[in-house]
Amino acid sequence: MKVVKFGGSSLSDATQLKKVLKIVKADTERRFIIVSAPGKRHETDIKVTDLLIQYADAFLANQSTEMVELAIIERYQQISEEFNLKSALPEIASHIHQLKETKHRDQARVMDLFKSSGENCHAMLIAELFSANGVPATYVNPNDAGILVEDLPGEAIIKPVAYTKIKQLKELDTVAVIPGFFGYTEEGEICTFSRGGSDVTGSIIAAGVSADCYENFTDVDAIYAANPGLIANCQPITELSFREMRELSYTGFRVLHDEALMPARQANVPVIIKNTNNPEAPGTKISAQKVSHPTPVTGIAGDSGFTSIYISKYLMNRQLGFGYDVLKIFKELNLQFDHMPSGIDDITLIMRQNQLTTELENTLISRLTTELELDEIKVMHNISMIALVGEGMKNNIGVASRATSALSKKHINLEMINQGSSEVSILFAIEDSHTDEAIKALYHEFF
Repeated sequence: MKVVKFGGSSLSDATQLKKVLKIVKADTERRFIIVSAPGKRHETDIKVTDLLIQYADAFLANQSTEMVELAIIERYQQISEEFNLKSALPEIASHIHQLKETKHRDQARVMDLFKSSGENCHAMLIAELFSANGVPATYVNPNDAGILVEDLPGEAIIKPVAYTKIKQLKELDTVAVIPGFFGYTEEGEICTFSRGGSDVTGSIIAAGVSADCYENFTDVDAIYAANPGLIANCQPITELSFREMRELSYTGFRVLHDEALMPARQANVPVIIKNTNNPEAPGTKISAQKVSHPTPVTGIAGDSGFTSIYISKYLMNRQLGFGYDVLKIFKELNLQFDHMPSGIDDITLIMRQNQLTTELENTLISRLTTELELDEIKVMHNISMIALVGEGMKNNIGVASRATSALSKKHINLEMINQGSSEVSILFAIEDSHTDEAIKALYHEFF
């Protein structure tokens, strides 16, 4: 029994949907199909989700929404006409038009309601498409599926009690087509997972029905050891552990949503990344099992948009509760940090740059300096985090030495080095401008 998720690029038009239909027909174990909204059909196209955001923006601004409503409906109409489908389209059109009748005016609530419609309407249409082409299918709304979430618009979190109802989906005698990306609160309000959250829905359903595996179809043959756009003939990764994938996702791998692994990992359901355009390719398997790789490093990833805050105070290590006081200021300002390497008299905090406005940054610096009586504070923006990831690094001597040597040869200065106690990853903080060059240097060193 398999749960299968198809991304927006796999469902963008009739050509892609024919491939999806063939994939589902090829394996009767593919019983739960999670769908995204239609993605781009070509480079200059607009995703349906982006059209829905335009719709919501116009609605909130009390502007005319007629043109964008028609543009959204037209995407579904084109697919309906290509396959000569008749049942779902009237309901889809009615649903899109009725969005503007909502009583909500809160921006976050409106956005969740409008954006979720892309997946919801597509699931209705795809269920009809399957049934008309030899795959008996049922559209299952996330509320009926049991996807009960915390009331956090745009940042939904599944409630543990939801899995009891989700388990009942196994009783369906048809293929279940479930819209991804959103769930319902106890009050019946729609809340979306963070963008890309159809991956999360697939993982939740896979955990809930205790699937044998969760197949995540996208537009690449596998997960690669580095960004294949940077590295010619980049090496594919056949197997990864959940820990390795989590580290790679955090630092830039965009194949799988950062939070999508958690439900599958907790339920010990393996995840397989596959290509809709080349379904015969083996893809990449992600599981709890540690995998032996020919090199100590499994993958290399990089992500930009970080800020480094360096603070120094003489005899810091003898001041009881100093670290607590630092983190208390961060908490009171509603700021999160990602890394905090320290010395005896100094601490560096690495955080996502998009959390800071000029005003908030000034407040943070002022409070740290005054309340902690610092000797020095330095802020550096436009930092990238580069990660070497691999379960095998723990048992190999000299990985850090080889990495720093490779970066040194390219005259790339290190702002920070951080290795977690699990030894699954080594992180380097560098200036944004050197990100691509650093990834290339590290790839050629280890691969």
